[in-house]
Order: sequence, then C-alpha cells, then structure tokens
Amino acid sequence: MMRAMVLEQPGRPLEPRSLPVPRPGDRELLLRVEACAVCRTDLHIVDGELTEPVLPLVPGHEIVGRVEAVGPGVTRFRPGDRVGVPWLGRTCGRCGYCTSGRENLCPGARFTGYQLPGGYAEYTVAHEDFCFAIPASYDAVSAAPLLCAGLIGYRTLSKAGDVKRLGIYGFGAAAHIVAQIARYRKLELYAFTRPGDVDAQAFARSLGAVWAGGADERPSEPLDAALIFAPAGELVPAALAAVAPGGRVVCGGIHMSDIPSFPYALLWEERSICSVANLTRADGEAFMALAPQVPVHTTTTVYRLEDANKALDDLRAGRFTGAAVLVP
Repeated sequence: MMRAMVLEQPGRPLEPRSLPVPRPGDRELLLRVEACAVCRTDLHIVDGELTEPVLPLVPGHEIVGRVEAVGPGVTRFRPGDRVGVPWLGRTCGRCGYCTSGRENLCPGARFTGYQLPGGYAEYTVAHEDFCFAIPASYDAVSAAPLLCAGLIGYRTLSKAGDVKRLGIYGFGAAAHIVAQIARYRKLELYAFTRPGDVDAQAFARSLGAVWAGGADERPSEPLDAALIFAPAGELVPAALAAVAPGGRVVCGGIHMSDIPSFPYALLWEERSICSVANLTRADGEAFMALAPQVPVHTTTTVYRLEDANKALDDLRAGRFTGAAVLVP
C-alpha cells in the first residue's frame, strides 16, 4: 500500500488515503515519487474550474521519481533511472496534430494528475514516451518545478518571438524560471506583480528585472512582448496597453477568468494575442538541455505530502515566492 492525497470531489480539500501501489502497464514506468511540485493548475482542478477530472483523483503533474519497475515493451528507461513526468501524459499518436509534432493539441490527449494518476502519492505510473530524463545537476526538489513551471514557461517564452523588452504578468513559479532564461539571453525584463506586493517585486529584481511594479502600473518603456501567467483575464487589456505596436501578448495559463471587453485601439497597430496549450515532447527535450546551461535555479518551499492542502492554500494566497514542492 502507499500514502496518497486524493480529490474525491471538487471544492473540497484533498483527503489522505492508503491506496494499492499501481502496477505498470504496457510501456509504463512504476515510479517511486521523490518530489512533486504544486502547480496553479492543481488549484484549478481542486476548485472545480477545470471540469473533466477522473475522480477520485491523485493530483500532481510536476513529478520527479525513480523507476522502480517497468511494464512490457519499455525501452527508454530502466530501474534506478530518475525521470520527470509533466502535464501531458498521453496522446493518440495518429491524428494530424500528433503526426505533425503538435501533439499538445491532440483532441484525445490525457493529462497527468487530471485524467491520469498524479504525483501527490508515494508511487505513480507514467508512459515512458512522456517522461524526461532529469539533468544530473538537479536534485529531486529543485527539478520538480521544471516539469511544468519550467516547460510551460519555456513554451510561452518561445511564442513571444525575437524580442528585446519582455514583460511578465504574475511573478510566480513559471515567471521565476523564465526570468532566468531572459537574463541568460540578455533580454530586458519587466515584472508585474499583485499591486503592492513588494516582496515579489524585490524577488523579480533579484532575478534580473530592470523594472518591477504592480499589474495596474505601466512600465517605464513599451514592451515588445508580454507573457501572462496569472489567471486573470483583466490583465490581457492591461498587457496590450503596455506593448508597443507590433507587440504580442501570450497567455500561458490553462485557465483564465473572462477577458473583459476593451477598445479596438488597444489591439490596433498589429498587436496580437495568443495562448499556449500544454507542451510538446520537443519542448521538454529542448528545455531539459537548456536548464543546466543557464543554469536555472529554482526557488522552492518544501511541504510534507500530508500538508498538500496547506501548500495549495499558500499558493492561492501568494504566501511564498517560487514553487511549492511536496516530498513524500
């Protein structure tokens, strides 16, 4: 048996459970979980804002674990390997999106800690094709935020294109990783936090931001692109107002509140808005190669597995900088 934190019904706290250790199926890995980061998407699932979880559910999709056993047909990993498990857990492999390297858009995709078993547990299983080798320079706790905050942040940044001045709205787990990549690439970084959050603004400056202020403020210079990680639709017109003509606003979250109406003048002059959906395996391989070169250092707050509800509450309230990580 294993310990796990389980979502029985959205809107209620996770409940501690003793569950059978899962068995790996075809091309699956059985992983002993070493660490699992806590993502804002987990909050959206627990709060019922993402409406298609398979219940009862073990959440968590930023998993670092050791391979304990392998199922039939596994060729990429073997027992003892340390691997990471991201949000995208399976795809059909046959549709036009899958066959063109855009499996992040597969209509049959299934997601870790949502429709597949997650990492808020001592053990989990994952398909080998959707796992990544963890760079040797990272321990489990430091590596866990790379599996979503890092990967989605990396894909969101790539959608911004070739820019010089970059703004980030919502300076949480993803932003603190993107900031380090931006500094590595010698970009000018402008950080937007909750109004009055001087700690987050100081954190952003420590990571290289040349300007940091509230999301209700305008930056000192017009931006070439703005990335939005906070799930607040009202930030879209604010970001459009902050970007220069030809600039792009990239929405990096899987869930966002409704975007309010705004005057066409904010979109005019060839400004654009786009979203990011999930990740591709190519994103994962590229980011895992880049992270140790930067090198990306993650800022983490560690919680016991049994304290998962406190970690979620602290994330909701913005009580820490960087990422929360559960350790069984």
